Amino acid sequence: MTLLPDTGYTPTDEELASIQDWFAAYDAHSAKREVERMADLAVFPLNLVSDDSAGNGASAQWDRRQFIQTMSQVMGEGSDDIAFESTRTPVFLSPAMAVVFTDSTMTMDGRTQQLRYADVLIRRDGQWAFQTMLQSGWGDNLR
Repeated sequence: MTLLPDTGYTPTDEELASIQDWFAAYDAHSAKREVERMADLAVFPLNLVSDDSAGNGASAQWDRRQFIQTMSQVMGEGSDDIAFESTRTPVFLSPAMAVVFTDSTMTMDGRTQQLRYADVLIRRDGQWAFQTMLQSGWGDNLR
C-alpha cells in the first residue's frame, strides 16, 4: 500500500476507482492514437509544465487545436497500437481535485520508454478531466 500525503481529504474507494477508470479510458485512446478522443478528456486551455534542454523550467497553455496538432505529431501515424504499463498514485486535494503521479512503460513501434509524469485532474459535472500536464523534456516544444 502506498502512503499518501495528508491533504486533509481522504478519497473513497469509489473516487479512487474513478481515477483509475479515467486513466484506463485515456490510455485506451492513446493506444489507438485517438488524439481527438484524448482531447475530449481535457479542460482547455490546458496547462503544460516542463523543462527545456538548457535546464530551465518552461510552461505554456495549449488550446484544443494545439493539443491535437502536437500530440498527433508526437504519437505519429503508425498502425500498431501503443502499449502502456502504468502505476499511478493519486493524491486527492478534494473530491474535485487530484494530482496523479504516474510511472509508466510505453512501448511504441517496438521501442520501450520509461515515463514519469504528473497530471492535475479536476472533476466537473461528475466527470474527471485533465487540466495540467507535468513532464520533463518537453520544454523546447512549448515555445
